[in-house]
Amino acid sequence: MDNAFAQLDWSLVQAFLAVAREGSLSGGARALGISQPTLGRHIARLEAETGLSLFARQPRGLDLTEAGRALRPPAERMAAAMAEMALAAAGRDEALTGTVRITASEVVAHHILPWIVAELLAEAPGISVEIDASNASGNLLFREADIAVRMFRPEQLDLVTRRLGEIEIGCFAATAYLDRRGRPRTGADLAGHDLIGFDRSELMLRAMRGLGWPLTREDFRLRTDDQVAYWEYLRAGCGIGFFQAHVARAADCIEELLPELTVPGLPVWIAAHEKVRRIPRVDLVWRLLERGLKPFLTPA
Repeated sequence: MDNAFAQLDWSLVQAFLAVAREGSLSGGARALGISQPTLGRHIARLEAETGLSLFARQPRGLDLTEAGRALRPPAERMAAAMAEMALAAAGRDEALTGTVRITASEVVAHHILPWIVAELLAEAPGISVEIDASNASGNLLFREADIAVRMFRPEQLDLVTRRLGEIEIGCFAATAYLDRRGRPRTGADLAGHDLIGFDRSELMLRAMRGLGWPLTREDFRLRTDDQVAYWEYLRAGCGIGFFQAHVARAADCIEELLPELTVPGLPVWIAAHEKVRRIPRVDLVWRLLERGLKPFLTPA
């Protein structure tokens, strides 16, 4: 068995960790970007080469066996060491060519980044860009992205972060909805309207309570945590919602309501791993992102 571990293929360890972290072959396959049958073969090969049974099938997915639980900590340390090697190598990359992967929220990726990336591609012809439109917290240590634009401060170790400002939030509704239901003149008038809110996230509830409105989840007649869907339902006339002002003000048939309200803005942070941040092409994209985001933000 010792020799089996000495000759172990790193890709098999990655397969083991993906399934251990996700709790299923399907989740692990998505995380690795491979097919479920391929991942299943990797796990079977790992168990054959080590002589260990690593996972037990349960109704809800796969659980680690005792042997699997024992192997996970050293496997995680191996993954961290491999990530450190990749970062060290990336930090010595001097070229202004290559790919930079940016992760940003879905609304930012849909409504802000396209124009910034268009300028970036024109100014840096040797750089290619990958966009991960996701509200999930990407792991910059493991190079799931080179640069993250987030509405919260990433807390991972060894990150360079900078708060760029805030995205203004306003109260909006479709003209069709307001023609049908009337236009609220005060904050108190909102109580008689269909409100669009979040589903599981309590971010909007906390903001409303900060304005002195003790709303509950049930006060929102329509609820979704998907920001792109939220915007489309607002545009369709489903009710009154709170959205990024630069997007809503540019849309046809959308009216801003109660401009006197002081709705808390969304903080915008940019982040990268400290070693990746020093790569010339990443540094260039970072600076172009800062410049491009500035017109959409109020000062930090």
